[in-house]
Amino acid sequence: MAETCPARLPRGKRDLLPDTRRGAACGRGRFRRRGRAPSVVPTTASDRHPLLKAIRGRLLWYVSDPETDGAAARRYVEDGLLVLRDGLVAASGEAAGLLPTLPEGTPVADHRPHLVTPGFIDAHIHYPQTQVVASFGATLLEWLERYTFVEEQLFADPDHAAAGARFFLDELLRNGTTTASVYCTVHPGSVEALFAESARRGTRMAAGKMMMDRGAPPPLLDTAEGGYRDAKALIGRWHGSGRQLYAISPRFALTSTEAQLAAVGQLVREHPDCLVQTHLSENLREIEAVAALHPADRDYASVYDRFGLLGPRSLLGHCLHLSEEEFELLHARDAVAVFCPTSNTFLGSGLFDWARMRDPRHPIRVAVATDIGGGTSYSVLATMGEAYKVLHLQGQSLTPDAAFHAITRGNAVALGLDHLIGSFEPGRECDAVVLDAGATPAMARRLERVRALEEELFLLTTMGDDRCVVATYVMGEAAHRRG
Repeated sequence: MAETCPARLPRGKRDLLPDTRRGAACGRGRFRRRGRAPSVVPTTASDRHPLLKAIRGRLLWYVSDPETDGAAARRYVEDGLLVLRDGLVAASGEAAGLLPTLPEGTPVADHRPHLVTPGFIDAHIHYPQTQVVASFGATLLEWLERYTFVEEQLFADPDHAAAGARFFLDELLRNGTTTASVYCTVHPGSVEALFAESARRGTRMAAGKMMMDRGAPPPLLDTAEGGYRDAKALIGRWHGSGRQLYAISPRFALTSTEAQLAAVGQLVREHPDCLVQTHLSENLREIEAVAALHPADRDYASVYDRFGLLGPRSLLGHCLHLSEEEFELLHARDAVAVFCPTSNTFLGSGLFDWARMRDPRHPIRVAVATDIGGGTSYSVLATMGEAYKVLHLQGQSLTPDAAFHAITRGNAVALGLDHLIGSFEPGRECDAVVLDAGATPAMARRLERVRALEEELFLLTTMGDDRCVVATYVMGEAAHRRG
């Protein structure tokens, strides 16, 4: 049975009410999950942490994949409360049951009637490309040469890199994104700038120095030995430092010699807990060029596999034109295909085949991403709206639950971080985003006809963007507030 959407005040009047009254219409039992006790971590006097606070709103998160488990994967609490201790979820459940357990004076951020979900996760994004977005009229290889390589050379300047990192993280948080797997440039200083800014804000980021020793302008080239040495030093300095994680990042097979790919493989063996991120089969000309450079390899994916770069922690951007043998190889290695819909359509690269990735003969794990700056929006909501269209063109369907799972728990699973982020289960780090499905006049008018949670989620992914983000929380602290 579809869950009924709670009644709402008109947006203009709702925003004038004090927090204690806002969303009163949402607490009347509609949408309520029956027979489920709040999920609580027991505490004793000895383990109570003084940093106790709470967030109240309509809570939504997932505990499994809705494409396999349906509605059972979803957790929805109409009038819910997140109890936080030192930035971690201590309890998540009905506000009526949890509010009386809080010590007097515990701060409660009341976001009713808005939806509160885990912070969004972006599985593939380039922070040096914020000023490359919306560069006109080129396919992938032309776009790299004409725009991207020119821009990335500027990141040799530490001040430019630091300013870029500040803007980049501001923009992510403004769009509700609290974790991302990020490509920096070939310059170690670009990585230092991104990690330093992320550490200052307390965000959980994975990032890495781009490794390229051919196929790019000389100022962007390293060497096999130098790239290995720089990455090794950055891993030692940043991987596991606070919430920062390192992602070993060869750009793609066109820009790394076999010597460098061997060095990357050595890094992967020496640091198996690091992510590996690269690009695979994005563009037909790219695939042809890789085949010319590696004639002994069966296909593009086999080049990476020969050097030990395919595994459960491998994030492979795009994967648009895979052969049957490549599907079988990625399945065997348990690698992740990263779907970047706005980039794929903007650059005319192709259409991602989600259904084929789910083929039971060779299922491949999937993540989703904005791919700024080939991608055209920092908003993962807008990105999932484009994903819906890409799949619809192929006779496939992306349900609202599948979309919201993908940008929260689904991407956390892909990054191997679902034990830390991506849900509101007790013990998780409390990164969260507060969403207003009536953020614009057009959305508010459509919302008047919404009668089910699934319809509200579809509205958010179809018409939503940064304007829907009321607030973004990082480890329970407000990192962005709308307006």
